[in-house]
Amino acid sequence: MHSSSVRLFHHNLLIPTKQPCARIPPHSPSPASLAIFRRDFTSASLLSLFIAPHKLRAETVTNNIPSTSNCADPTPSNQAFLDISIDGVPIGRIIIGLYADAAPSGAARFADLVSGRAGVSYRRKEFVKIMPDYVQHGGLRSYGVDAELAKKTGSNMALDNLVAEWERQNGRCEGRIKNVGKSVGIIVRDPSKPPPKMKLVARKGKLEIDEEEVGVDPNGTEFVIATKDSPELDGSTLVVGRVLEGMEVVDRIGQVKTVQENSSSPYFRVAKIIGDKRAVVAERGFNRPYSKVVITNCGLMG
Repeated sequence: MHSSSVRLFHHNLLIPTKQPCARIPPHSPSPASLAIFRRDFTSASLLSLFIAPHKLRAETVTNNIPSTSNCADPTPSNQAFLDISIDGVPIGRIIIGLYADAAPSGAARFADLVSGRAGVSYRRKEFVKIMPDYVQHGGLRSYGVDAELAKKTGSNMALDNLVAEWERQNGRCEGRIKNVGKSVGIIVRDPSKPPPKMKLVARKGKLEIDEEEVGVDPNGTEFVIATKDSPELDGSTLVVGRVLEGMEVVDRIGQVKTVQENSSSPYFRVAKIIGDKRAVVAERGFNRPYSKVVITNCGLMG
């Protein structure tokens, strides 16, 4: 009864009821074979109902991917220059075009620090890290106090503005490398910073659990210049411009000998995970140049 009911159901589904059934010729398949065919055909039809929506959804996602025209390299507006020396010997000038339209907060921050309008300047400050794909300037340590004051007053020096701009930059061109060769970016966060370390402290005769921050957050003055495409920087750096002239000077900086990195050591990895301060201090020394690479002069052009 069950098998005949199934055949009747598929028979009504596939063959109109108003038309008489055609006589099966001697060379045609048997009715049992037709029932199997109808069952398989119907199963395939039902299966396609589940597959089709996935195809439509995939096409929808593809259409939402930003076009390359929206992620094109911005046009530089104003220009800044950095004069560089290695161990007191001048090696040349780097000219940077700033993206005042694409990254207004970041470009304004860099311009204020280069020109001295911020009350402090990059002049006589050093490059502190040389990596295979980029060189990093140490920024201004004293600027942290000014940044905290700016955060309270809401002025443009607050780091929050740069972080928000970095988030918008990543969202605009998701999946595309932002820190390409020749790009200049301000470091706005530290992705390698370990989580806060929990510890017991005594307060007013009671033991309380407190969080001890390990490492120092960026203050929005450190910057990098990419010698090659550097996707590893996209998670921490806001691109504010690119090198227009003097890339050979950047390459000279990249050739300076540095302290050997030892992050592959199992002792270092364990110390980093548990938040040992000695690991943080050691990490700061990795890839530091043996020579003093200094910005001897800087400013805006025109």
